[in-house]
Amino acid sequence: MTEVKTSLTYNLGGDLQINRLGYGAMQLTGHGVFGEVADRDNAIKVLQAAVEQGVNFIDTADAYGPHYNESLIADALHPYKQGLIIATKGGFVRPGPNNWVPNGKPEFIAENIEGSLKRLKVDTIDLWQLHRIDPKVPVEDTLAPVLDAVKAGKIKHVGLSEVGIADIERVQKILPIVSVQNLYNLGERKWEDVLDYTTQNNLAFIPWYPLASGPDSLSNKIEKIAASHNATTAQIALAWLLKRAENILLIPGTKSTGHLAENLQAANIELTDEEFEQLSA
Repeated sequence: MTEVKTSLTYNLGGDLQINRLGYGAMQLTGHGVFGEVADRDNAIKVLQAAVEQGVNFIDTADAYGPHYNESLIADALHPYKQGLIIATKGGFVRPGPNNWVPNGKPEFIAENIEGSLKRLKVDTIDLWQLHRIDPKVPVEDTLAPVLDAVKAGKIKHVGLSEVGIADIERVQKILPIVSVQNLYNLGERKWEDVLDYTTQNNLAFIPWYPLASGPDSLSNKIEKIAASHNATTAQIALAWLLKRAENILLIPGTKSTGHLAENLQAANIELTDEEFEQLSA
């Protein structure tokens, strides 16, 4: 049986060609994802190194900082390289470190969108994602300003985060979505049904916290496979995700240029079907 080579690019929304190993910028903030990053010069170097090494998909959010992360990306990378896609999110209030409060009020969402446009120094956000559905606000109301922004050309594509299939189908009646960003990795697979749904329906799936290498019960298997590929367990965790489904876009984050290069090397690791099955079991 011939092994099928994993594709390393994905066409998002039919018009954005993405390298599947991207970069998540959340770590480039202060403690508890709050405030300015401690070493700004280093953070700028990491962002610039990511783009130099072929990353063309960077994930951020209005809530990271809040605001500081988007401004940092613009300071590091604007004017943006042709084909660089920056995805951002809105819908969280940040009262303090590690404190996240959903806010789906239309006026707040409209403010998020306008703020992101200014901070990222763009006329159009390539991918704007609703960070969370606010249970206190009908999602139809939350998305009204998003729909307006799409019509006005301020947002190209829309995505959702931490949602189930019923949420996706409800939102699809209001406006088309192209991506879902849920917690998913080798050890945390509660959204398996959502991943399969996105694969079948031509939506990107963007797992957050992708570097986790699974429970202790997997450690022997993953260490053995890592050794056979002369790789780290984190690289194997990323390689497993790349092979799991071709609509998965990875956004591992780091504050280190060394770790960045290491993460991106995962694209060169081709797990055999047998290795994949061992890790999937």
